[in-house]
Amino acid sequence: MTIEAAVDSDFLEVTEPYRRELLAHCYRMMGSHHDAEDLLQETFIRAWRGYDRFDGRASVRTWLYKIATNTCLTALGSKQRRPLPSGLGGESSDPQGALLEDHEVPWLEPFAGSDETLSETADPATVVGSRESIRLAFIAALQHLPERQRAILILRDVLQWRAAEVAETLGLTTATVNSLLQRARAQLKEVAPERDSVVEPGDAAQRELLQKWVDAFEAYDIDAIVALFTDKAIWEMPPFIGWYQGPEVIGTLIGSNCPATAAGDMVLLPAVANGQPAFGLYMLDADGVHRPFQLQVLDITADGVGHVVAFFSDTMEADFARFGLPAVPPGPSESDK
Repeated sequence: MTIEAAVDSDFLEVTEPYRRELLAHCYRMMGSHHDAEDLLQETFIRAWRGYDRFDGRASVRTWLYKIATNTCLTALGSKQRRPLPSGLGGESSDPQGALLEDHEVPWLEPFAGSDETLSETADPATVVGSRESIRLAFIAALQHLPERQRAILILRDVLQWRAAEVAETLGLTTATVNSLLQRARAQLKEVAPERDSVVEPGDAAQRELLQKWVDAFEAYDIDAIVALFTDKAIWEMPPFIGWYQGPEVIGTLIGSNCPATAAGDMVLLPAVANGQPAFGLYMLDADGVHRPFQLQVLDITADGVGHVVAFFSDTMEADFARFGLPAVPPGPSESDK
């Protein structure tokens, strides 16, 4: 074996276990799964090029996170923040009004999976500390922070790094890190004041609620759908710029704009996105086949469904595949292929 081959083999052995959690880190920084994948690749390229200079004073994990963080910061300098429609500042929309799309906005994207499955090597304390760190509401809130504040908050509050480590990574003083962290925490609390106060139902209650959700949509029962929402529930659908608040408003939206007309037009299959319950919704097409239509990511509370982001895209089949969802749901539609 050549020296170069030995270095490559050793590099892959020591770095590959961190790939999944580094992808999540890049996603937290960027708010885009696609950007995160690109920047993860760039991180590994930079790490490979500098591997012969890695002296082992820090752990491989810490070294990789430093490279990933600075790679993302460089990329953020030329990119817009990624909001959800409710983060654009407008009021709740008319549910019977026209649905307006904006493909110029770099919308927030969902992440396939959860923080608890990111890496077998992650420090258990870190996993516990970051349990909420991949949820859609947290990622959306991070979009309101300037780039350095975002990086500092993630490194300090999610990864539990010491201020001195963060300062060394970002080329700042410890005092500056502490000051920027204080600002970041204050702004995060301002844009997402209820983030830490949401009470989720127990497993059995959540399973029952999610089954009712599937049953209501597949039956196209608007009243049953409305009954599952909390009083202040929000529904939004990027790249459509409108967002809708309140069960009756959401029910009117679904009744007025959903292509479904009868029971059986929609099929829902479960998935996990951002560590939250999600569903791939398949809509009956003109040829009698159910095809990918939207990916729903749900915020579940003890009082019902509090927030739904229904993601649309021009590549729904590929997006479904990323979440482990088939191109066509099993059942009657499959025999029609």
